[in-house]
Amino acid sequence: MRGPAGFFLCSLLLVAPHCTEVAAQEVQPDPKTPCANWMGGADGYPGHNGLPGRDGKDGKDGQKGEKGEEGVQGPKGDQGEIGVLGREGPRGFPGYPGQKGEKGEGAFVYRSAFSVGLTERAPHPNVPIRFSKIFYNEQSHYDASTGKFLCSIPGMYYFAYHLTVYLTDVKVSLYKKDKAVVFTYDQFQKNNVDQASGSVLLHLSTGDEVWLQVYGEGDNNGVYADNINDSTFMGFLLYPDLD
Repeated sequence: MRGPAGFFLCSLLLVAPHCTEVAAQEVQPDPKTPCANWMGGADGYPGHNGLPGRDGKDGKDGQKGEKGEEGVQGPKGDQGEIGVLGREGPRGFPGYPGQKGEKGEGAFVYRSAFSVGLTERAPHPNVPIRFSKIFYNEQSHYDASTGKFLCSIPGMYYFAYHLTVYLTDVKVSLYKKDKAVVFTYDQFQKNNVDQASGSVLLHLSTGDEVWLQVYGEGDNNGVYADNINDSTFMGFLLYPDLD
């Protein structure tokens, strides 16, 4: 390109680098200010909350603290329901024998008994037979002088008799309070020795009397006794009236 136009273009090309250098030497705007040397814009909206971070690892246990003071005792709670019965446990070993206890007071023992035998060969009829041979009469409830047993302890008694029969028939009866309650008859067989017996349970009150007696005439009085034959009468208390 020649002529004036070409000269002007060449001048511009030479001046441009110089202007660029001068502009670079001018004061540069502070990059921290918004839009340096430009018009500031409006504040932006706050951003959205970020996602929560992950849980951190558990820390180590601290040292055990000191024991605190005992608190005030609270009110007594309601009684709980009875639980289910548990299983029976195993049987334990036998324990050692305990010490011997002191001797207790003896309980009152009710005793009343007698056992007697005949000494005379033929007792009188219609009166109590007096058995004067005493086998047992520790309480002295039987009176050998009258032939009667006197009740001192009310209760149930057992009486029995076993008589040797010889020479004639025997009719005997056991009496209680002047009333015959048991009868026994034995017919004698000649040239022989026989036996007659009987027994009974009687309830007696204090003061009641019991005895054995031959009834009828003299030909029914074959009750016999000697040194080898006995006729016996006995009785004892089974149990007393506790009231």
